[in-house]
Amino acid sequence: MSKWDEQILVVNRKDLFNNEENHFYGFLPREDEKVKKIVDTFTSYEVKRRGDMEEDNSYKQLIGYAVIKDRNTKEILVYKRLVGGGEARLHGKASVGIGGHMNEVEGKTIYEMLKINAARELFEEVGVSEEYALENLHFIGLINDDKTEVGQVHIGVVYECEVDKSNVVVREDDTLEIKWTTGDNARKEENYESWSDFLKPIMYIRLDFIN
Repeated sequence: MSKWDEQILVVNRKDLFNNEENHFYGFLPREDEKVKKIVDTFTSYEVKRRGDMEEDNSYKQLIGYAVIKDRNTKEILVYKRLVGGGEARLHGKASVGIGGHMNEVEGKTIYEMLKINAARELFEEVGVSEEYALENLHFIGLINDDKTEVGQVHIGVVYECEVDKSNVVVREDDTLEIKWTTGDNARKEENYESWSDFLKPIMYIRLDFIN
């Protein structure tokens, strides 16, 4: 099956942002009152063909976005997506978020689905076991960027996850290049895709103090 035929989770933009009343730009931490209002709309999700959604900005595709940190050194995982790996519009850009599109999981609530999908992506991309990820993924907020072609049709559901970096293995090293770096150095990276750029202000604060 072509990736464009994948059936993914989306939310109608009008519902998501309550006719733009709850619209935001950048990163919104979970403590912000808008986050609960937006997340509550996820229950009205629909399942649509990915190829149809990539250019339809009346919907937002739900994307898991997990920031990984070593539990011992507190270093952050930064990666670069190489040609042939995932979204072509992001090739060559650095990122601190491992993620992907969400698929429906029978018998689960939308909130369970979000975490299950995020855990699956961690396993597929960097070898973190799904069982471990389900226990250690913590929701920290949302990302939205309507100023870029990619961002106009996606919304990021952001998680943090502490791991033992010795257990992290790039499963497809021809598509992903990773490095571990301090929060300070992560902030200095100049070639981030927009979502990771939005997280720079919290790389000292939240990412240094994962619960």
